[in-house]
This record gives sequence, C-alpha cells and structure tokens, in this order.
Amino acid sequence: MSRRPTSSTQRGIGTGSLGGFFHPKSSSRRLLSKTLMFLGLILIIGYTFRGSGGARVKESLARIEGDITCTSEVPRTMPYLKRAYGDSIHKVLHIGPDTCSVVSKFLKEEETEAWGVEPYDIEDADRNCKSLVHKGIVRVSDIKFPLPYRAKSFSLVVISDAVDYLSPKYLNKTLPDLARVSSTGLVIFTGYPGNSRAKVPELSKFGRPAKMRSSSWWGRFFVQTGLDENEAATKKFEQSAAKNSYTPRCQIFHLKSYD
Repeated sequence: MSRRPTSSTQRGIGTGSLGGFFHPKSSSRRLLSKTLMFLGLILIIGYTFRGSGGARVKESLARIEGDITCTSEVPRTMPYLKRAYGDSIHKVLHIGPDTCSVVSKFLKEEETEAWGVEPYDIEDADRNCKSLVHKGIVRVSDIKFPLPYRAKSFSLVVISDAVDYLSPKYLNKTLPDLARVSSTGLVIFTGYPGNSRAKVPELSKFGRPAKMRSSSWWGRFFVQTGLDENEAATKKFEQSAAKNSYTPRCQIFHLKSYD
C-alpha cells in the first residue's frame, strides 16, 4: 500500500522548526528560560558590586522602582551647599540612612571633616561602612533621643530620609537637638507629598510608614518649635542651583542654629 503524502501545511504544525517555535509549550519554555537568565544577571550584578559599590546598585534599583531617596540628593547638592555656607561647611554631620555613602563623599572634599549618624541597623552594611563605624566616624544611634554631642560640635548638620518617619512628638525633640549641635545651620532634606517611601517589608525597620508633609506644614512646625529659617542661606543655595539648572527632587529647608 502506498503511503499517503503529507502536505507542507501539515508538516509545519508542531513538527517543523517554525511550528515548534510557535507551539505553546515551546513559548512557555522560552519565557521561563529568559526569566531565569534575567534573574541570574541580577544576582551576578549584585554580587559584582557587593561592597563599596553596593550603594550604587541599591540607588539604581530604587530609581527603577520609582522610589526617590533624599539621601542620594545630598551629594548632588554639595557644590550649592558650599556656595551657601562658604567656609562654614568644613565640619559636617550627616544623619540618615546610608550615611556611610554620604560621609565618604564629604571626606573626599578638600578641608572637609565629616561624621555620620545611621538611625537604623547596619546588618547589611558593606565593608566601608563597617570600617567607618569601627573608626567612630559613623555612629548608629536612635535619633528620637538626644545625640551625645556637645553644643555647636559641628558647623553644619544635614539630615535626610529620616524626619519623614518621625511623628510630631519626636520631631519636637529631634530637630531642636540637631540645631543645638550645629554652629552655622541645619539643612533638612524631606520628601514631597506623593513621593513613595518605605515599602511594607521595610516598615519593621523604620517603625512606621513615612509621612510626607507639605512646605506649609513644615513652615508652621518651625515656628511652633522656635526654629528660624535661614533666608540668606536659602537664597544663596537656590541662586546657585538655578545657575546650574539643578532642580531638587526633595524639599530642602535651611534653618539657623541656636545662638
């Protein structure tokens, strides 16, 4: 008996190379393969940049997810802070998450001394950060309580990504204390209302979800707590930033130190 011929159309369904490509099972396998390759690439990148470069990976991922960190804004404002405060910026205290990264960048500036306070745990900190903590340059401390520094210990105090997690009860104590340990000024970096902050898995770390306040809210709060805004420094900072077409992604407030 002669074999019935098979049409070219029939051969193309599920048997030929082109038909296998469009087969549902083949598509699923290709999708799974690509997904595994992507995850593997992420793990390789994370491992490669582990250590001193870990902060860069963390910052990049935050931008991809739509998270805006005010701490990452601090190094970008260094030139404008210098123009606003001049020689008074030679001794700086930074307070906020990932302070090790900020302090490291301040220390690279000529004639600048820098210290930091990390409000949260540093279990996942890189070697550079742990070294700064070991040397006493960075301190891990709960900023809800007075910092162990004498009055006017630092010329400039900068705080970022920390006040958004404090209730007014603790803000009433924390910000005046920061003004106490500064001799020239206090600079606050805080998120705009609507900006995203700590996700659900991070709430246990911060203790409470972030609360973004408007500039008018902060203005009233400064008056109520006896903190005066530094209009001269604000004007110099904004003029310098405008000349360089720099637009902050966070609210920045300049406050005077206590006399």
